[in-house]
Amino acid sequence: MKIWIRQHAAASANAVKQIISTPGNFIFNAIVVAIALSLPIMGLTLAEHIRPISAQLSINPELSLFLKTDVSRSDAIALADVLKKLVKSAGASAKVIFVPREAALAALQNGTGSGDLLAMLGDNPLPDAYVLSFEQRFEPIAQQFHPVEIEMLAKQLQKLPEASHVQIDSDWIKRLAALMSLLHLILIALAMTLSLVVITVVFNATRLQVLSHSSEMAVIRLLGATRSYICRPYYYTGALLGFIAGLAALALVTAALQPLNQAIIEFAKLYGSEFRVSPLDLSFSIYLLLASALLGLFGAFLSVRHQLNQIN
Repeated sequence: MKIWIRQHAAASANAVKQIISTPGNFIFNAIVVAIALSLPIMGLTLAEHIRPISAQLSINPELSLFLKTDVSRSDAIALADVLKKLVKSAGASAKVIFVPREAALAALQNGTGSGDLLAMLGDNPLPDAYVLSFEQRFEPIAQQFHPVEIEMLAKQLQKLPEASHVQIDSDWIKRLAALMSLLHLILIALAMTLSLVVITVVFNATRLQVLSHSSEMAVIRLLGATRSYICRPYYYTGALLGFIAGLAALALVTAALQPLNQAIIEFAKLYGSEFRVSPLDLSFSIYLLLASALLGLFGAFLSVRHQLNQIN
C-alpha cells in the first residue's frame, strides 16, 4: 500500500512539474475546455430552475364553459347532469366543477389585487362557469382522449342554449411540456458534443507533451520502467486540466448569472414574480467537477496509449 501511495504521489508531483514547466499551454487549454464546459453547465443551471416550475403544472386538458349572464342559478346547477352525459357519450372521464360567479370574482380579486377597480364596476360582471378537467388514463395512445376529441366536445358544449363561450385551457401547458422535453434533449446533445470537444483538447495537449518527452520516455523504458509508470503523470495532468477547467467553467457561469438575473428580475416584476437563477448547489458542483476531471483523464488515457504505441 505504501509503495502504491508513493508511486501516485511521485506521479502527481511530476504532473505538477510538467504544468509549471509549460504554464502558457496549460492555461490556454484550460480556458478552451472551460468555455466548452460552461455552455452545458449554464443550460443545466437554467433547466434545474425551470424544471420544478414545469413539474407543478398539470398537463391534463381542461375545458371552461362560461354561461350566459341571464341564466339563473338553479338552471346553471342543473346543467351539471347534462355536461356529465355529454362527457360520457364522448367516451371520456372528467371532473365537472361548478364555479359560481361570486367565487370567480373573489379569485380574480385575490389573484390580481385589483379589488378597488372591480368594486367600481358595481355588479359582478363575471358569469357562472363550469370547468371540465379530463383524466388522462395510462392506456395505449390509440385509446387516449385526444385533443381533436376535446375540440369536438367543445363544439357540442358551445351549442348549448346556456353557453356563452367555451375555452380549452391546457393547450399552452402541453406546449410548455413539449418545449421542456425538447430543451432537455438539446441539453443532452450539447453536453455530449462538448464532452467530445473536451476529450479532443486534452488528447491533443497530452499528445504534444508526450512527443516533447519521447526521448526521455525511450530511455526510461530501457531502464525497465513499466507503461503504467510512464503514463501515470500524464493521467494526472489530464485530470488536473479537466478539474481546473471545471472550476473555471463554474466561475464563468456564476459571473454570467449576475447580468442575467438583472434582466430576469425586471421581467419577472411585470408578472408579480420574484424568479431568479442561482448557481448550482455544492453537491451538484462537486459532481460536475468530478465529471470534468474524468473527461480530462479519459482524453489523456487515449492520447498516451496511442502515442506509446506509435513510439514503440
